[in-house]
Amino acid sequence: MPSKQRPLSSKDLLERIGLGEAQPNNLLQDEPLSDLLEELDGDLGAVLQERYRQLGVRHVFKPGDLVRWKPGLKNRRLPGYDTPAVVLEVLDTPIHDGEQESGSAYFREPLDLVLGMFWDRGKARGDFVSYYLDSRRFEPWSRD
Repeated sequence: MPSKQRPLSSKDLLERIGLGEAQPNNLLQDEPLSDLLEELDGDLGAVLQERYRQLGVRHVFKPGDLVRWKPGLKNRRLPGYDTPAVVLEVLDTPIHDGEQESGSAYFREPLDLVLGMFWDRGKARGDFVSYYLDSRRFEPWSRD
């Protein structure tokens, strides 16, 4: 039975359109992003609607569950894409990020999931840390 193909992550999308880490380009281009997406047989509106749909798909998590970012919805450095994190706690009442600038991606973000993961850099590499994150951006982790 063929496996279901996962949607492109934001990182994969940027690689496909030539804006990845190997080919850094100025993101402030004159041409609309929809022109850059043409080779993907899609349009920017469809990609936005798909990301919106994915954000609305809720999963019920409990402590001990392994989770990962949903494709295209990673908005923090940790954990990495396809890197599992363990659920430490699910908050009944979300804590809202205290970011004061309304133009920030974190402004009033509802943080209702406490995840445990390993720090990946520097002297603390391998230390177990916890972060508060938005559960809407996560899905159950599985070994693909």
